[in-house]
Amino acid sequence: MGHHARMDQRNMPTMRSKRLGNELRRLRTGKGLTVSEAAKQLGCGQPKISQIENGNRGVKQGDLSLLLDLYEVGDDKYRQRLKRLALDVYKVDWWTSQGPLIDALGDYLTLESDSSLVRVYEPILVPGLLQTEAYMRELFTHRMAPDRVESFVDTRIKRKEVLDDHLGFRFRTVIDEPALHRIPGPRTLVAEQLRLLVSVGLRPNVTVQVLPMKAKFSVNQFAPFHLFTFRGQSSIDVVWLEHLKGGTLLEQEPEVQAYADAWAELTAAALSPTDSRRFIDALIEENRP
Repeated sequence: MGHHARMDQRNMPTMRSKRLGNELRRLRTGKGLTVSEAAKQLGCGQPKISQIENGNRGVKQGDLSLLLDLYEVGDDKYRQRLKRLALDVYKVDWWTSQGPLIDALGDYLTLESDSSLVRVYEPILVPGLLQTEAYMRELFTHRMAPDRVESFVDTRIKRKEVLDDHLGFRFRTVIDEPALHRIPGPRTLVAEQLRLLVSVGLRPNVTVQVLPMKAKFSVNQFAPFHLFTFRGQSSIDVVWLEHLKGGTLLEQEPEVQAYADAWAELTAAALSPTDSRRFIDALIEENRP
């Protein structure tokens, strides 16, 4: 076990250990307590507390209980959620064996698999979970070395399995109309991708809305963003902003709220799911060979 624990420690910080550390730091400072007061509670040195809060080491269940007592956390559901997260810090996910995937992709996959609801706004691309294999291949072929394409395609196909969990996972997306006109490849591939959007949009846990060019909309443009709602505690949301070299996680309440407001505005301006299906059907007609 010792060797295993050392390996785990060396691979930190991870997305989960950082989330846990951030929560524990927030709870401690919220009570006006110092790192040394927390260390005294655990009978350990201050560096250990700092390492936990920085996400550089995990925390044992007993130690976590002592800290939550010190921070006077009475909410039982919340305590359970943090204990679950503390265990999950050591979890080995399916994608960890996929070879050297970009770190940012691993972070994104962790967010996706820990969420009960994912909301995605896409102005340029069809969202990853709704892409056909041919579409993925076209995208990746232009973006990366040929020897990496297959592992990225395989990973993205494997990711789509989250959609099969009809009760535990919901996916909602607003796709800007230009993304539907920018589908790469010949007409047959375009039509195949559009048909997939229609069929997957009929699943009970998936909502697809199109934002048409002529939609009345107060804000001119948003960058693509992803809103994650973690399992178990509906009030905890985070935002992932994608950029060329990976992504940025926003966790602060005001920032997350701004994106939740943007989401409300986008879904109100977009076509309803039924009208969106009609809209996509019309595009399928246009792409008949």
